[in-house]
Amino acid sequence: MVTALPGREPLLRALIDICGPDFAREAAAPDMVAGHLASFVAAPATTRAVRDTMRLAAERGLAVVPRGSGSKIDWGAPPQGIDLLLDTRRLDGIWDHDAEAMTAQIGTGTPVRAVQAALALRGQRLAVDPPSAQATIGGMLAVNESGPLRHRYGSPAAQADRISYVDIEGMPAESDGEHGRPGIAEVAGVIVSAAVRLQPLPAARRWVNVPVATPLQVHDVVEATLAQRLSPSAIEVDLPVPAGSRTAMQPSGALAVLLEGDAAEANERARRLATVLGSVATVTPTAPRWWGRYPFGREDVALRIAVPIADLHAAVYALRDVAGMAVPVRGSAGMGTVHAVLPGSLPPERVEGILDAVRGVLLARGGRCVVVAAPPPISTTVAMAGRRDLF
Repeated sequence: MVTALPGREPLLRALIDICGPDFAREAAAPDMVAGHLASFVAAPATTRAVRDTMRLAAERGLAVVPRGSGSKIDWGAPPQGIDLLLDTRRLDGIWDHDAEAMTAQIGTGTPVRAVQAALALRGQRLAVDPPSAQATIGGMLAVNESGPLRHRYGSPAAQADRISYVDIEGMPAESDGEHGRPGIAEVAGVIVSAAVRLQPLPAARRWVNVPVATPLQVHDVVEATLAQRLSPSAIEVDLPVPAGSRTAMQPSGALAVLLEGDAAEANERARRLATVLGSVATVTPTAPRWWGRYPFGREDVALRIAVPIADLHAAVYALRDVAGMAVPVRGSAGMGTVHAVLPGSLPPERVEGILDAVRGVLLARGGRCVVVAAPPPISTTVAMAGRRDLF
């Protein structure tokens, strides 16, 4: 149902005046957010246009939701209402690249893949690999979406020196967590650009792959890997549910370790680790098919579990025991942060019961479990992750 707003035509004309005739319109079916249909969509192309759009929204009391590619638009707590979708994709491009200082300022609407392709021409990269294939810089930072490289380089938020944004009143502001300015998690408004630190593009990448069957075995392999002090860029695990079996309590899986550097060094480090991990370990120049991908789909309940790595196996066992079924798990075994999947067909009260029990187990271990995404009615019944839960 379209939000009832007074003076829809004057509002639309004002948005067109700010963004241009082809870049402001009434919302349509593809502009749904967690079951809510926006009234308008506006795509400003400059910081000034974002500022004017946000000021107009504040004056008229419009609820604004920023959108980049929309790959994570349904993550977290659903909005109470939405009047205006502010499309950031025209705020794109690498606005300033200092190759010598290894820094860049990047527009919020720029696809991460486009950034990496451009930087690779200069032998550099932004050390992030968000699993959302269409992720933009702003969308990645807004929810701190991290892929395997977080193990070595930290989260996207940790690699941003400064975030420029327009607040909900239409005022330009900056965020870096220093000098009294808020950190990225506290940004309330629309991100316009980010000043980020870059890394050299590695000449070679090698994956050491080991089959694993249980969470406890994952724990042992991670311990053995970290003990070698080989500076892995990532340590990821995949524990799927075998096809056709939601009852198997010990699904087979895999653990993979990424080593990067020049070719000779990467090969030697991979060889050393494979020797330590035994004859089942293999070395490949390409990632496993599951690497850097989420284990959940739009109809699943996606959980994010973060716990000290020594207790990750206990957390996974606890989740399976409480759920009474095999639960797919994938993520950073080297950091103790993984995603787990529950069926979206479960009743909301059942999901809530599972969460309460698992959180009780994690509390004693200094861990936490949040619901990142879920289909209605679960997303409107169960407490969903807030932005601070993702940082």
